[in-house]
Amino acid sequence: MKVLIVEDDPLHRSYLSEAVRAALPECLVVIEAENGMVGERLARENKSAHVVMDLQMNARNGIEAARTIWKERPDTRILFWSNYADEAYVRGVSRIVPPGAAYGYVLKSASDDRLKLALRSIFIESQCVIDREVRGLQQKSLGNANGLTESEYEILVDIALGLTDRAIASRRSLSLRSVQNRLQRLYEKLEVYHPGGQTEEDNRFNLRARAVSIALLRKLLNYSALERAESELAEWLEQ
Repeated sequence: MKVLIVEDDPLHRSYLSEAVRAALPECLVVIEAENGMVGERLARENKSAHVVMDLQMNARNGIEAARTIWKERPDTRILFWSNYADEAYVRGVSRIVPPGAAYGYVLKSASDDRLKLALRSIFIESQCVIDREVRGLQQKSLGNANGLTESEYEILVDIALGLTDRAIASRRSLSLRSVQNRLQRLYEKLEVYHPGGQTEEDNRFNLRARAVSIALLRKLLNYSALERAESELAEWLEQ
């Protein structure tokens, strides 16, 4: 068995290497990469390797690297190991996981035993292991009435990118009325607009800008999510 560690912090790479060797005596080779770009190349060169992936890295973040690795080899088992349980990261990971893939999302604050159990569960037993805090965010985004649906989240990302209603309608293959309806629901859930009518306080704000500001404060959006969205937008514009 080979395990590829993709982590930009040298101390964390060393810790993960020790954890992998302790949890997985079956592992004969541990490979290390200092960022997602190097991780993609090493995953390509070591096609059977399982992967432990940090999420926030310079040069190329973990979500982008994992998406490339899974696109080339969907059966790769990946454990995301991160400081962050922001909804932006949780949604980012959920959107790229191939059907039936064994993967995990464990926070760096988890105990040594928790990390070792996750490594064995994912890489040996092909199970999914998601920390409780992360699982709670997944359930909120999918099922909670106050959480954003995937379509509402797409609209949020589009207005953060500066797209007009008509551009959003074209990009998402929606009618202009559908876009405007989704915007209203988004504003209501983010509490920047009240369906009973705008108050004097409401009139002080540009609702689109206010929605993006609140989304950033609530960690629904972050730099990595916007960087990824900008790349996807560039691809759409080229088409």
